[in-house]
Amino acid sequence: MRIIENTYGSDDNGLIWGYRFHPEQPAEPIGTEAAAAFLQEAPDDGSFLWLHFALSNQGTERYLRRALALPDAFHDSLHSEVGATRLELDDGALVAVIHDVLFDSSFDASDVGTTSLCIGPRLLVSARLRPLRSVDRLRADIRGGQPFRSPVELLAHLLRDQANVLGDILRKSTAQVDRIEDRLLASQVSTDRKALGALRRTLVRLQRLLAPEPAALFRLLNRPPAWISADDVIDLRQAAEEFSTVIADSAALVERVKLIQEELAALVNEQTSRTLFVLTVVTVLALPVNLVAGLFGMNVGGIPLAGHAHGFATVVTMLVLLTAVLAWFSFRPRGD
Repeated sequence: MRIIENTYGSDDNGLIWGYRFHPEQPAEPIGTEAAAAFLQEAPDDGSFLWLHFALSNQGTERYLRRALALPDAFHDSLHSEVGATRLELDDGALVAVIHDVLFDSSFDASDVGTTSLCIGPRLLVSARLRPLRSVDRLRADIRGGQPFRSPVELLAHLLRDQANVLGDILRKSTAQVDRIEDRLLASQVSTDRKALGALRRTLVRLQRLLAPEPAALFRLLNRPPAWISADDVIDLRQAAEEFSTVIADSAALVERVKLIQEELAALVNEQTSRTLFVLTVVTVLALPVNLVAGLFGMNVGGIPLAGHAHGFATVVTMLVLLTAVLAWFSFRPRGD
């Protein structure tokens, strides 16, 4: 899928898109002015907003501080580097920092982006620097008419989409590992070591970035805020369980890659040992010839068999017999 540039454009306040949700109804687009009016009026009809901002726009942070009363932890998260996933409560709002692969990523470990979220009873604010896969999947479902009852349900849906993205990466990685393992069984080990190393580094980094997320979710579910309903708690718990399953599959695939790397290393060591053994045997077998040639080539008086008519044949016969004896000692069957 190719991305059209204006799809991810933002207005003067940095808003990429905004939606107003009504209970059991499709969402409707909303701009920054209408969003400010909604927050001031605070209608008691069960509706809520999702505002998604671009951090690449210089007006984003000014608008967020001027128009929206968001906790300091959210503003601090906008400048945080890619690190561990965070999910915490601050001033009654839920602040989250989640990681995902870029929309057009080829599953390289360096193509990991960050989205900062602030979730309240009537508002979900998200901000990112570059487009991410899970966020765009969620927007596609919204544009398809799927209703949502609360901002927390949006968060749970986003986490499930994120788990699906990681699951896609794992499926592609598993297929790659299967091909490498098939070549390993065919003793074709020359071209797969670098690929395995790069794949393992990618999986370990994704696992390190995403693994804290289920634990943070379960901690939140043990003591949820009062404004999170029981249905939202169930959705979050299901999302946490799905994510935990994907993380476990990722850890299992990392262990499988590690075992294949160890098997490849053992095969390489075996081939190296076999090559050294052959070189050693050749050196040993050539030792008598080199030794005798060196002795008889000194051109000094008293060389044995120098005047004998069959001296050369005698020396060659002795060398052949000695080489045969050394070859038998080198290749004779040995017990375990």
